[in-house]
Amino acid sequence: MLIKRQKDETLKAVLENVRDRVKGGELLSDAFAAQNMFPKMYTTTLMAGEKSGNMEEVLGRYIAFQRIAMTFRKKLAVSLVYPTLLVSVVLIMMVFLVTYVVPEFAKLFDNLGAKLPAITVFMLAVGTAAQKYVVFFVLGLAAIIFILWRWKNTDSGAQTIDRVLMGFPLLGDIRLKYQVASLSRMLSTLLQGGIPLVPAMETAGASMTSRSILNGVSAAASRVREGQGLAKSLEEQRIFPDLAVEMMEVGESTGALPAMLNSVAEFYEEDVQTALGAAMALIEPILLIFMAIFVGGVLISLYLPIFTLGAGVK
Repeated sequence: MLIKRQKDETLKAVLENVRDRVKGGELLSDAFAAQNMFPKMYTTTLMAGEKSGNMEEVLGRYIAFQRIAMTFRKKLAVSLVYPTLLVSVVLIMMVFLVTYVVPEFAKLFDNLGAKLPAITVFMLAVGTAAQKYVVFFVLGLAAIIFILWRWKNTDSGAQTIDRVLMGFPLLGDIRLKYQVASLSRMLSTLLQGGIPLVPAMETAGASMTSRSILNGVSAAASRVREGQGLAKSLEEQRIFPDLAVEMMEVGESTGALPAMLNSVAEFYEEDVQTALGAAMALIEPILLIFMAIFVGGVLISLYLPIFTLGAGVK
């Protein structure tokens, strides 16, 4: 409740600042841009509304875009809930077995003084070391995550990480299609609002989370500024799917580029949902099989000496 109140007070102060700037003769788009907290697409949309004199229609398109984009993101988030929960449970179980269960068996076998199989000796050594150095492992992991987080904010780091993510089987293809769908819908919304193609590409490209897509759109925008077509410029970057480029080329040749970009976005959004569902259906059994093999291997290595001792007693 306190956080919500603070956010409301911050927003109120920002809007009052915008009002004062507009009263002073500043354009509404410039007043919002000066706050450094609104998306570039929003301020660009306001600028288009100011230039066209039809602010209500332009903002209506922006709101419709946000509604569709938010619905799509919510569907993706819901699809990822169960796999995330499953991965978390598997990791917690692995940590519990290695850092608690295995060391307890090590104490038991020390008291028995029995000769242990090689697999049991190895597992006990891993468990004992994990329990002893778990704090250092957690600190090292936190340090690695922090370094990677800082590195990804650099241009070279962002490109490398994005290249690795794009290279993942199936998931990399899903990420690329999601970025293409987002880019196409943004471009369509901006073009319908009256923004010229090059500024629309620069605004939409700057909103992309993929550094490869961002750099590709920036390079394509430079080519379009020189007089080349959108589809040809994107094709030269060798990043965007051939089907998306071909659909944009058709839109350019028929003079219906915004409508065709909407069709590209709808096609790839549906494709992403289908591919993500298939990926999640594949990941679930793989995780379960991995968990069964890991847990089974640990239990066999721990109980094998007990079975051997029992057979010796008989």
